[in-house]
Amino acid sequence: MKILMPVDGSDYTKRMLGYIAAHDELLGSQHEFTVLTVVPQLPAGVTSFLDRAMADTYYDDCAQEVLRPIKAFTDQKGWNVQLVSRRGHAADVVAQFAEENPMDLIVMGTHGRSAFGNVVLGSVTTGVLARSKVPVLLVR
Repeated sequence: MKILMPVDGSDYTKRMLGYIAAHDELLGSQHEFTVLTVVPQLPAGVTSFLDRAMADTYYDDCAQEVLRPIKAFTDQKGWNVQLVSRRGHAADVVAQFAEENPMDLIVMGTHGRSAFGNVVLGSVTTGVLARSKVPVLLVR
């Protein structure tokens, strides 16, 4: 099974990884995992003052800050993992990535706000659920 794990380095990401590790019989090392982190685009006003190399370094540094500890964790577990970073709006990028790289499942950590809270505040999870045709497993 090809499983997409969107991550942001938060406690919700750690909880989701812990859940997968604890449920090896369902989501264990026999699967192919893609860990995706999405770095928000810098505002146009900021990028106009930076050269491309400096902006690329910023995006790479942000992605590695999230991916480095996850790589250490997944290596320790012996999981088959591909690490990927993209730029943009997280919900859009996750749904598009899952469509372009056929995934069987998306597993996401979520903070578990009420439905009303998500409507008012918005969230990446709600956005992925609305945009994706791939089944989503939420871990809170």
